Amino acid sequence: MENKNIPSSTILRAMTRDGSARILVINSRKMVNDVIGYHKTTPTASAALGRLVTATSMIGTMLPENGDSVTVSIDGDGEAGRLLAVGDYFGNVKGYIQNPMANPPKKPNGKLDVGAAVGNGTISFVKSVGAVEPQIGTIELVSGEIAEDIATYFAKSEQIPTVLSLGVLVDTDYSCLASGGVLIQLMPFPDDETVDLIERNSADLVNVSRHFAAGLTNEQIMDIAMRDIPYDIFDTIEVGYKCDCSAKRMQEKIKSLGKTEILKMLDEQVAEGKPRELTAVCRFCNSEYTFGESDLV
Repeated sequence: MENKNIPSSTILRAMTRDGSARILVINSRKMVNDVIGYHKTTPTASAALGRLVTATSMIGTMLPENGDSVTVSIDGDGEAGRLLAVGDYFGNVKGYIQNPMANPPKKPNGKLDVGAAVGNGTISFVKSVGAVEPQIGTIELVSGEIAEDIATYFAKSEQIPTVLSLGVLVDTDYSCLASGGVLIQLMPFPDDETVDLIERNSADLVNVSRHFAAGLTNEQIMDIAMRDIPYDIFDTIEVGYKCDCSAKRMQEKIKSLGKTEILKMLDEQVAEGKPRELTAVCRFCNSEYTFGESDLV
């Protein structure tokens, strides 16, 4: 994959002037290229995990307080296996895919078949907000295409009507050519005319990655989503793929196994002719951390 000079990913946030809906538009190309770089994904795996981190980044910016987080996990029976994304209040995100080599045949129309890679199963949300117990919800996957599944989750589990469009275009060198999404959520007691216009305009967002590939800005895509609907922009925020792993955190995880288990694992390393040390690999960024016995017991 070529190392291309790609601008930072950004989210544009706005609300309809009548208070009926909030709208977020994200250009996530840089974020998804980082996903590909860390996980060495095939095109379909890139599209699947890319869509998930794109959506989770937007959802993260809707959390109430700094320090809050949201984890979205997809457990399907397709060859991709488990997909996971964790987003924070600032819209930064990290992700994981169990099988980065998942790459089922394309659809008859030539598009990547993310639904086939994901398969049937469930999608779960865990929101850690403030000091209260995490909020957990799970529903059956609707299509495995991710955008429809997340929108259905919000409608069923949180009773928030949601329009979500996600798209990832993968280039011939397996890098991300274009990626982004639009998230629209209705607020309580929305205006019926505004709702009708949102539903009409959503048809123009079906191939949202094509808009980004054509060079449209977040503002121009916002205009498409909000055609004939007055709205006000709140802000634009820079977001990215950021893993917060560290040697100390990995050390503590291994130490939590207990002295007996650690010594057993160290003995097994020696029995296999390897150094008496343990190596932990972060599943989000593939960083490796190696510890000797004196570090662990």
